[in-house]
Amino acid sequence: MTIKQALILAKDTLLEHKNEALFILCEHLQKDRAWLFLNENLEFDEKPYFKLIKRFQNGEPFEYIFKKANFWGLEFYIEKGVLIPRYDSEILLTHLISTYQKHSYKNILEIGFGSGILSIVLAKTLHLKIQACDINPLALQIAKKNAKIHKVDHLIDFTLCDFKDLKGNFDLIFSNPPYIKNDYKLDIWVQNEPKEALFGGVKGYEILEQIIHFSSRTKAKTLACEFGYDQKEILSQLLQDKFSHISFFQDEQGFDRAFIASK
Repeated sequence: MTIKQALILAKDTLLEHKNEALFILCEHLQKDRAWLFLNENLEFDEKPYFKLIKRFQNGEPFEYIFKKANFWGLEFYIEKGVLIPRYDSEILLTHLISTYQKHSYKNILEIGFGSGILSIVLAKTLHLKIQACDINPLALQIAKKNAKIHKVDHLIDFTLCDFKDLKGNFDLIFSNPPYIKNDYKLDIWVQNEPKEALFGGVKGYEILEQIIHFSSRTKAKTLACEFGYDQKEILSQLLQDKFSHISFFQDEQGFDRAFIASK
């Protein structure tokens, strides 16, 4: 079968996700789009390619298939069992970097580090020392691996623990916590991601509420979090008694996506 024939068949198979057929073929052959189009009449063994297409069709995300994800222009190792990095988190990260450049923070904590992307980019960009916690043993392995790949393992202390058990005070706390309602229907690809990293409770914002109370207990000067598109109002109420300055930020589609609250 030629490359062109395989692509047409794969796109017909994936229907509304047909763009993934091209991405998967590029990754499988380790070639870019231009090469594929210049060599579309080249014959190749299509069987391994269609096995990958079947895996994706059955709900296995691209990132889990190829064990990598792109975030902030960097490549990170990823595998099933940890949350897949998404562009939405770059909104939080952008404003975190801007906030740090205007203030001085010594004790910095990330709650729920997952694959380690946020702490790693912050450490890499600003040369920060960061403490980070998560309850997922696999996340600990993967975050440490990514930190080593990006040469910031000496700057980040990844710890396996529940944030509520931590002692001491923190100047800056940031997090992309679980914030989806327990009854929210996810697509088949997101369903393959760890539930504990997605669902925040019956109302969705329960863990965010716990983080806000924790930040108050630990006398945090600034708290920055990603949150659900419909949670701005309740978070405003929860934050206003504990912080004097609260800023909310939207994604490119106009949905509320992140906040930074400071004293």
